[in-house]
Amino acid sequence: MAGLAESGANPDVDLLYEINGLAKDAPHWFDRVMEFVGEWGLLLTMIGLLLACWAILRRRSGEETASSIAALAWAPLAAAVAVLVNVPIRGFVERPRPFVDHEGLEVLIGGKTDFSFVSDHATLTMAMGVGLFVVHRKLGLFGIALGLIEGFCRVYMGVHYPTDVIGGFALGTAVVLLLSPIATALLTPVARAVERSPRAGWLIRAKGTSADEQDVVPGSRAGAESEERDLAA
Repeated sequence: MAGLAESGANPDVDLLYEINGLAKDAPHWFDRVMEFVGEWGLLLTMIGLLLACWAILRRRSGEETASSIAALAWAPLAAAVAVLVNVPIRGFVERPRPFVDHEGLEVLIGGKTDFSFVSDHATLTMAMGVGLFVVHRKLGLFGIALGLIEGFCRVYMGVHYPTDVIGGFALGTAVVLLLSPIATALLTPVARAVERSPRAGWLIRAKGTSADEQDVVPGSRAGAESEERDLAA
């Protein structure tokens, strides 16, 4: 299994050299920017998106706030679960990093001694992006776009094959969607209990909002469902 891509005569390796070759022609400062963006920047931005969505949901009135925030909480939890699932996958495949088997790569970050398949960064960002999309379509589309950019950055940096990234996208998406019904069923009662708490209730609902009103945020899942009911009426 370690020899998934040991020859430069296959599309995976060819695409690796094509994308990573861009780093050789780019200015030094641009490579440093890509290094930060690909290693930390996009992950931090994704966390910021989740926090922004949380702030939007807290200001929404209606009975669905707790369940929506429970679904949002599943996004980072799903990312963590997907990375844990990846541990045995990496151990089974045992695919070396591309710079181990292929010469002439421009490796922008050192210290990567673990196995390559699948990419943790691609798994994390796509899991959070898809999880965000389930709750808020507009922010979720932006999150998924960030996940795609993260995958490109990992290949650009010379630390992953394209198929490592694709595998990460598939793993992150699968964990979010397949386990979402169970996770939501477990997390929603917890969110509603927190909502009723006089001390921690602010985590679910901002002051001044009410569960009796039915205002929704445009672009959110509840908003889309409300619009569909109005049209059906």
